[in-house]
This record gives sequence, C-alpha cells and structure tokens, in this order.
Amino acid sequence: MALRALTTITNKNCIVRLSRYKSALNRFKLLGFTRIFSDFLAEAVGVTSAQVRKDFSLFSISGNKRGGYQIGNLIEKLNDILGKNELQKVVLIGAGNLGAALVRYKSFENEGIRIVAAFDIDPSKQNVKSPVPVMLLSSLENYIRDNGIKIAILCVPEIAAQQTFDVLVRAGIKGVLNFAPIQLKSPGECVVNNVTLEVELENLIYFVNTLEKAAQKGQQPLDGGV
Repeated sequence: MALRALTTITNKNCIVRLSRYKSALNRFKLLGFTRIFSDFLAEAVGVTSAQVRKDFSLFSISGNKRGGYQIGNLIEKLNDILGKNELQKVVLIGAGNLGAALVRYKSFENEGIRIVAAFDIDPSKQNVKSPVPVMLLSSLENYIRDNGIKIAILCVPEIAAQQTFDVLVRAGIKGVLNFAPIQLKSPGECVVNNVTLEVELENLIYFVNTLEKAAQKGQQPLDGGV
C-alpha cells in the first residue's frame, strides 16, 4: 500500500492525465451525459482505455462493467484528489505583462484557484485597492505567513528568479509555477513546475517542420513523443 501511495504522489504524468480526464468529464456533463465508459473517456483525452482504468485504480476508483462511471461522482472524486474541493489561494510575483495577464485570467476561479495578491519590486505598479492588490515585494514574506499561502506563481526576470524563489521558500511556500527561463535550485520540500514558453514554442516549431518534411517526402515521421 505504501508503494502504491508513493507511486501515485510522484507520477506527474498520471496527475496531468487526471486533470485532462476531469476537463473531458466536465465537457460531457455539459452535453447532458450522466455516465461514461473508459473507452469514450480515453478517446476524448487521447490515451487507451487500459490507461484510464490503471490511473483510476491507483486511487481506488472503479466503474461498472455494464454502466461505466457516474460522471458527477467521478468529477467529485477527481476534484478531491486534485485539491479542487476547496479554494486554493495563490500569490503572483512579477506584475509585468505576463503577470498582469494571469491576474486577469477568469478561468482560474472556475477551477478553484484564486490569485489573492500580486507583488512587484516597481513602486509604480503598486495598487492595493485593485480587486487583486499589487503590493511591494518587501511585504511578500509577511503576507505569505499571515495568510497561510502555499502556492506561488513566479513571473520575474531570470536574474531575479532564484533570489525571489529563496524568499518564497523561506516564507513557507510549498509549490511554485515558474515562468522564469531558469532551472531553480529547490529544496526537497518545495515543488517547482517550470513553464518555459520559448522552449515549448521551439519544440512545437520543430515537430511542425518535421511533419511537413515527412509529408513532402511521403514518409511517416519518427515517434517524437507528441
């Protein structure tokens, strides 16, 4: 049992698939469906039905061979696993163009995520009366401790990323979504997910070009894991 729990916690690909299952289930629910079989869910997400059942079995989720899964109940279980049954408060550091766009992104709250405050080193960006207050970076540590914040989004320049990250860890942050183009040196108690837009675009461009070249030559492209 301990081994299964450890595998579940550390298998990032599995957790990503759970999020995709949940999104697909919400779409099916909006269409009026109440039950679903693993093969239909698998097709919607782009995996095999065996993978769906394997992922669910890690969390002791089982369906009915004749009736499949009850969609509402399954969404509730996935929300519980993914921590979506309670509001997740998040702070954002770096109120530039990207940070400001994330603050304005309305779909976060639909997923139980709320950016409660933003921080920046530039005094001209300070606005404590806005719906999401923008405060000076110097108040970051106290705000995190006083409000019990565990999650942060980092949108600062590369040169400031590690130093700012160290402040977050010291204040008690346990998870960081990092948009800075740098691999952060993290202690084991803080989880870092890196979002490097340039790398993602480069990968996308490479595979698009590869597909086009293969099509011109009438060849099947090599499996690139996409």
